[in-house]
Amino acid sequence: MNAVMNNVMPVSSGEVEFVTFYVSDMLLGAEIRHVEEINRHVEVTPVANAPQWVRGVVNLRGEVVTVLDLRQILGLGRTDIDKNTRNVVVSADGERVGLLVNRIADVVKTQRNEIKPLPANLAAANEEYFGGIVELENELLAILNVAEVLAVTRDEV
Repeated sequence: MNAVMNNVMPVSSGEVEFVTFYVSDMLLGAEIRHVEEINRHVEVTPVANAPQWVRGVVNLRGEVVTVLDLRQILGLGRTDIDKNTRNVVVSADGERVGLLVNRIADVVKTQRNEIKPLPANLAAANEEYFGGIVELENELLAILNVAEVLAVTRDEV
């Protein structure tokens, strides 16, 4: 089993749920325990001298939350904000951020043993950001390693 996969989910059997969303044309999923909320508030206040993938900050009920452009983090270019764009607020290791995504999909339930290692071409590109792949009926779901996305971006600020 892929070592990165162990960072996303403990090796065990049983059901796991993912909140899914699209970044570009790629279907990604974050384990539901990491997702706090999904909101339409994507008007952010820019932050001077921040990396390009930091879109800015928003005030969510009195808490200032940094909004990251997940598309840019993954090397897919800047997210164009439109009526489908959402801010997925996630937390891991005590840190809370918003991830700008192109659109929201569904909640997907699967068995942990159905999560497969990354294909070699994806593993070579951004292995640290992904914890595996789930084959759905019509497409592949890439499991986002939320803790690793937050750790890598924190290290690069």
